[in-house]
Amino acid sequence: MPKIQNRIRRLRFDQQEMTQQELAEKAGCTRQTVIAVEQGKYVPSLELAFKIARAFDVPLEDVFQYE
Repeated sequence: MPKIQNRIRRLRFDQQEMTQQELAEKAGCTRQTVIAVEQGKYVPSLELAFKIARAFDVPLEDVFQYE
């Protein structure tokens, strides 16, 4: 199965240590979803992936990498 890596944790700390809750609010999802995505236990929908990237104001590829 293909693996999708992410840099959410690094990006959160690079942005004034944004909390998982703050990211969830910006992306329109729950904190539990952010935790699961960040840990690689859940692959977000394309829409949520774009919302997360937009929350960090970076391109999608800066958040998610397809391995």
